[in-house]
Amino acid sequence: MKIYNKYIAAIAVSLVLAGCKAPMATVIQDDVKNNIPENFKQDEQQDVNNNSGTTPWRQFFTDPNLVSLIETSLKNNQELMITLQEIEIAKSGVVAKKGKLSPIVRAGLGAGVKKAGRYTSEGAGDASTEIEPGKEMPDPLGNFEGGLMANWEIDIWKKLRNEKDAAVAHYLSTVEGKNFVLSNLIEEVADNYYELLALDNQLDIIQQYIKLQTRALEISKIQKQAAAATELAVKKFEAELAKSKATEYTIRQEITEKENQINALCGRYPQPIVRTKESFMSTIPQTVYTGIPSQLLANRPDIKQAELELKAAKLDVEAARKEFYPSLEISATLGLEAFKPSYLVKMPESIAYNLVGELAGPLINKSAIKANFQTADAKQIQALYEYDKTILNAYLDISNLMSKVKNIDQYYQLKSQETQALDQSIDIANQLFKNSRADYLEVLLNQRDALDAKMELIEAKEKQLSTVVDIYKSLGGGWK
Repeated sequence: MKIYNKYIAAIAVSLVLAGCKAPMATVIQDDVKNNIPENFKQDEQQDVNNNSGTTPWRQFFTDPNLVSLIETSLKNNQELMITLQEIEIAKSGVVAKKGKLSPIVRAGLGAGVKKAGRYTSEGAGDASTEIEPGKEMPDPLGNFEGGLMANWEIDIWKKLRNEKDAAVAHYLSTVEGKNFVLSNLIEEVADNYYELLALDNQLDIIQQYIKLQTRALEISKIQKQAAAATELAVKKFEAELAKSKATEYTIRQEITEKENQINALCGRYPQPIVRTKESFMSTIPQTVYTGIPSQLLANRPDIKQAELELKAAKLDVEAARKEFYPSLEISATLGLEAFKPSYLVKMPESIAYNLVGELAGPLINKSAIKANFQTADAKQIQALYEYDKTILNAYLDISNLMSKVKNIDQYYQLKSQETQALDQSIDIANQLFKNSRADYLEVLLNQRDALDAKMELIEAKEKQLSTVVDIYKSLGGGWK
């Protein structure tokens, strides 16, 4: 009989060990950071000590009106408030996972009554038992109890610690996510602010153009009366004037929408945006220093967020893999128990306790555990690709913006020259038209070209300023 027991025990242990065999997780090589180029441009050396991404936004932006708008948005923006709550949710997740490492202790009270059948082993035993000398066991039998109950899963495989560490990594990633939202929010406010100033200046230009066309129309009417111009010239000037007035209302509508867009970022209802438009065209963009690509790993919140999510995904795989191993649980109770409330105070007779240790592992039908493991394994591979993509996109963003900064500067200089030349040509054309030495079409074409050039010059200035803001954000600036 003892030999059979040994065999049965050996078979049971073998089955448990066989059932607890865990599959191997996919081994991923997250060496993408080692493949980053040394410089943003292969033929240039960047200054390691100068990186605008580390500059606090209050030092980077000098316009007091813009600074005020950014401060308001950081207090009231709804998307940012939502992100802050995600951080609180992740923090609660850490507390929950950490709590699993400690025993769960509960206090409880209970009362009940039970009657066993007379012709059962329990009923026959109760009938022949005296609770005290000369006093039979009550029938039915009451039960009153109270005490402490504890359950504790011993973390022998570090599964629970892996889950806690994964929750911590996820929490830290939400903090970086908040920083990324901050960076994006500041960029959006600044870009929209510069677009609003550009619209203000375009409105001024179109209003100046309307005055110019009004005078040209008056001259054409006088010349018609003097038989120096035709009705066709008058109608052409009238049509051009009407077109310009229509453009004015279009710009006014765009200004209203842009103001409301900024108000939405600031989390407030429509109100005027305080700004100074007069100095817009003379504003000199900030000089931006890019540093070297490897600094993006420390500066960009989205890269740090992706790295932490990758770390959390790896820990989740480890925790899911250890679900195949046996788990050791200890449960214990300590309290008072008696069939009558008055007997609860009779000690040590009423003291009751229980201590149980259980080692159990999955043996049959492990499909749910396998599915969870495969899901976690796929998610860690997905997180690696996401990390790789985030770093690549960050590098490409800066490379594109560096080129854009240089090209837009050249574009702005040439547009300035074009505008100056066309302004001079308008004066010449108007003077010739007054003296009947130039056709009205020459005046109209010069005015249209000058208007288009000035509008494009204002847009170029806005792109100059916005591109600098964009590269500042792409370097990881804006959240400090």
